[in-house]
Amino acid sequence: MSSNNQQLVEKQKVVVVGNGMVGHHFVEQLAQLRTANPAIEITVLSAESRLAYDRVHLSEYFSGKTAADLAMTDEKTYQEWGVKFQTDAKVIYIDRANKQIVTKNDEVVEYDKLILATGSYPFVPPIPGKDRDHCLVYRTIDDLDDIQASAKVSKVGVVIGGGLLGLEAANALTALGLKTHVVEFAPQLMGVQIDAGGGRLLKEKIEALGVQVHTSKATRIIEDGDECRYKLCFSDDTVLETDLILFSAGIRPYDNLAKSFGLEMGERGGIVINNQCQTSDENIYAIGECALWNNFIFGLVAPGYNMAKVAAKHIMGEQASFTGADMSTKLKLMGVEVGSIGDAHAKTTGALTYTYENQPEGVYKKIVVSSDKTKMLGAVLIGDTSEYDSLLQYMLNAIDLPASPEALILPSSGEKPTLGVDALPDNAIICSCHNVTKGDIISSIDQGACTLGDVKTCTKASTGCGGCTALLKNVADKEFSSRGVEVKKDICEHFAYSRREIFDIVNVEKIKTFNELLASHGKGHGCEVCKPLTASILASVWNDYILKKPHLSLQDTNDTYLGNMQKDGTYSVVPRVAGGEITPDKLIALGQVAKKYKLYTKITGGQRVDLFGARVEELPPIWQELIDAGFETGHAYGKSLRTVKSCVGSIWCRFGVQDSVAMAIALENRYKGLRAPHKIKFGVSGCTRECAEAQSKDIGIIATEKGWNLYVCGNGGMKPRHGDLFAIDIDDETLVNYIDCILMFYVRTGDRLQRTSVWMDNMEGGLAYLQSVIIEDSLKLTDYLQAQMATIIGTYQCEWKTTLSDPEALKRFKPFVNSSKPDSNIIFVQERDQIRPATTDEKIAQRSQTVKITNAGKIAEDA
Repeated sequence: MSSNNQQLVEKQKVVVVGNGMVGHHFVEQLAQLRTANPAIEITVLSAESRLAYDRVHLSEYFSGKTAADLAMTDEKTYQEWGVKFQTDAKVIYIDRANKQIVTKNDEVVEYDKLILATGSYPFVPPIPGKDRDHCLVYRTIDDLDDIQASAKVSKVGVVIGGGLLGLEAANALTALGLKTHVVEFAPQLMGVQIDAGGGRLLKEKIEALGVQVHTSKATRIIEDGDECRYKLCFSDDTVLETDLILFSAGIRPYDNLAKSFGLEMGERGGIVINNQCQTSDENIYAIGECALWNNFIFGLVAPGYNMAKVAAKHIMGEQASFTGADMSTKLKLMGVEVGSIGDAHAKTTGALTYTYENQPEGVYKKIVVSSDKTKMLGAVLIGDTSEYDSLLQYMLNAIDLPASPEALILPSSGEKPTLGVDALPDNAIICSCHNVTKGDIISSIDQGACTLGDVKTCTKASTGCGGCTALLKNVADKEFSSRGVEVKKDICEHFAYSRREIFDIVNVEKIKTFNELLASHGKGHGCEVCKPLTASILASVWNDYILKKPHLSLQDTNDTYLGNMQKDGTYSVVPRVAGGEITPDKLIALGQVAKKYKLYTKITGGQRVDLFGARVEELPPIWQELIDAGFETGHAYGKSLRTVKSCVGSIWCRFGVQDSVAMAIALENRYKGLRAPHKIKFGVSGCTRECAEAQSKDIGIIATEKGWNLYVCGNGGMKPRHGDLFAIDIDDETLVNYIDCILMFYVRTGDRLQRTSVWMDNMEGGLAYLQSVIIEDSLKLTDYLQAQMATIIGTYQCEWKTTLSDPEALKRFKPFVNSSKPDSNIIFVQERDQIRPATTDEKIAQRSQTVKITNAGKIAEDA
């Protein structure tokens, strides 16, 4: 056995110092590799008070996301992985000779392999006055809490630094309601990533959003202000007053630990590493922003992830090398699309540039090509990054450019050249966050991945920033197609159409019944798939009474009896309680009905009262009493709007900033009865404390000082998903308009039994595409969607009220077709002063007792 293999057999202690995004990714990679060889003990030491969280999306903390939402792991996950961990465990000493480290708590931890993933810290320029109160940095969740606290007692905020992080910080201050300024020493914004032309346009677009930008400004000193708390005194003798100062002037590697204990350092900082991410001590590795490779520090997360993967493989004895990383980036800053690829500044000898600018539309595009115009070297995109994926692949894979390269960015150049996925080599990077290549995607399909979701699970592609979603889908679809794998759209053997196609057929051809649809576009007699699907579409388009004779046979059991059938054959009764608000009289009415019919009562998570145990013949009289008391159906049985959950909001709560109850009631009454591919749930919270759990709903609304934040496509259930932030600080009218369009777009385009979360995740472009359709009206559909919603609202009917007035409809509410006797198989027992369905053994025992009593009665009569 080789010494290397012997080392793997023995229990190795791997200690990770730092639990940022890169440190956590290393733990994740090593934990996965360790499954084949468990002789590795992993210990994580985090200097912060919490485990790893997503720093890329930190700004979302100010728009409603919580620390828990940003968390990338938790104690339970690490315990399941067999990872030891400590928080508040800053390492202060490395004993390289004895392979030990010491934490600030004087705890000694032994290691065989030490991973330094200490990251970076914000650079604060040495400006006199920088250490005053309300002079802050933007790096950690604790920093964000300090910023929030300061913003509450401030009116004006200044960000010092106009780079990528500086603009994110400016967005955060704007979201907190401050008048915001950005001060940049260089003559332009984002000078590293984009050229002067792009920087000029970016400044114009940022200022159009209300943020004032000051370039070529060197801050000399911070003094007491005349009108605000402080004033910045610049070297050109101008001043700028502010209450809050946020430093975001770049980062520096957190390398002091390595420097103090003799590891090789770069001249300007950073821990020197080789291609295996080892430092000058072969048993110590450095990864992420603290590491210096080839005299370069990588300030993006994707290269750090690649380093983490290389280090983990090397420790496990596998061959792996870090050979640098592409620093191209695509992002949205304060709503402005920005893309930077490769040599954006055209520094390559002989480089040529093509530039397109549309100032009225706020669009700037530049490509940098080789002197012979055959290879892409770089690009800058401001205001429109739609060509980013193609341009990046041209550059990364040295693909030959078309004869006229400018056609790649010009808007009206005839047929724009396209780069098909066939042209990409197998080593083309599709997902830079997780370093997933086209070959990795193909390999996952070789290993059994049958859907796009399977590919994501196997490779983690598109689970980082999400920017590669469209390209990933194209690659996967092309590979599936080449193997003869067809993703069938047909809903069943009777209709060669998808749900969306059937929806359009019904709508355009004004088809009103299933028989009409079957005769014109189907075959056979229909089935349990196409009948309820068509019933749902007919209800969504025409909102007709679902139990009308032409529709009755299409409904499933729950819709047929307007109630959810339970395991024992009884039904639940769920009246609507809009927004969870209910009067004492209605509560009493519910109690009286439940008591009279001996129903089990339960308060639900949707803020309603469910009544269980109603026999089918009892449904009409129960509902008659409820409707007489002012209730209407809650549609708990349908694939439709269920509930709009709310907190008490500003009318009662001292933290509430908007009337969440009134909004919830208005929304529930507006959308009640809307039929959809699946059930829909809302939540409305009166402040960011989120008592209504709005972010776990299909439509989530959270109050702000300025209006409402709208979240979309969340859900609970077996695979919980937080909703995505769709729009910020919108007024009541805009909120309702957006929801109208989102719901009708979902009703129109969603697949059968598809929740909104899956619908959006499967949508090419995801959230950004949905925002473009609804907010920007990119498909010119919003007027149509709003008109269709108005039709649904205008034709609403309480299905139980309609049923109670229809003698024919009431005839089906009996236990047997040929008998009105109650179903003797329905038996209840008492538990906690309420009924519940009897078990099989309890039913046998109860029937035996009934027989004994009957026999005893007969004997007494005979005597």
